[in-house]
Amino acid sequence: MRKIIVLSMVTLDGVMQAPGGPEEDTSGSFRYGGWVAPYGDSAYGEAMSAQMKPADLLLGRKTFEIFASYWPEHAGSWSGIDDVTKYVLSRTRSRSSWKNTVFLRSVADIRKLKSSRGSDIKVWGSGRLVQLLLKNGLVDELWLNIFPLTLGKGKKLFGDGAVPAAFTLLESSVTPRGVIIAKYERAGNVTTGTVGA
Repeated sequence: MRKIIVLSMVTLDGVMQAPGGPEEDTSGSFRYGGWVAPYGDSAYGEAMSAQMKPADLLLGRKTFEIFASYWPEHAGSWSGIDDVTKYVLSRTRSRSSWKNTVFLRSVADIRKLKSSRGSDIKVWGSGRLVQLLLKNGLVDELWLNIFPLTLGKGKKLFGDGAVPAAFTLLESSVTPRGVIIAKYERAGNVTTGTVGA
C-alpha cells in the first residue's frame, strides 16, 4: 500500500492559500499571496529540496493547472517532476499535454491508487483535495512548514469534517527565520483522558 503524504506551507492560523506569489490564488479577494518569500534562507531551501525528492503527485485541479503552467518549462528546478506520475482529481478535466498525467474522478479512484504498488504519493497545495483526504482518513503523513505569521483570512488547511486521528511527530527543525518544519505520521485513533488523573 502506498502512503499519501500531504505537504503544506501553513500560517499559524492555518492559512495555506497562495504561499508562492501574489498572483497564485487571489480568490476571495486574498491579497497576501507570496507570504512565504520573506522567510527564505538556506536552511529552508535545504528542507524544501528534501521535500521535493521525486515521488508521484496527487493534485487537485486548480493546483495542477498552476503546476502545469509553470513546471514543464522549469523542470530543472524540481528534479524528476516531468517523470513522476501526476494524478489529478477533477470532474471537469480529462486530458493534459503534460506527460505522465492521469485523471481521477472520485475518492474510490484515490483508494484504488493508494492500494496499488508504487512510490509514496505527495500532495502539494490542493486545499479542497486535502480536506477530502482528511475527511476520508486517507492521509498517512503530514509534512508541515509552519510560518510565523497570521493572516486572518484565506483558505485553510484544516476545515470541518476531518476524521479524528492521532499523529506522531517523526522529525522537526526550526529555521533561523522561525519556520517550523515538522513531519507527522498517522498513529491511529484519538485517545482521551483527564489531565492530572
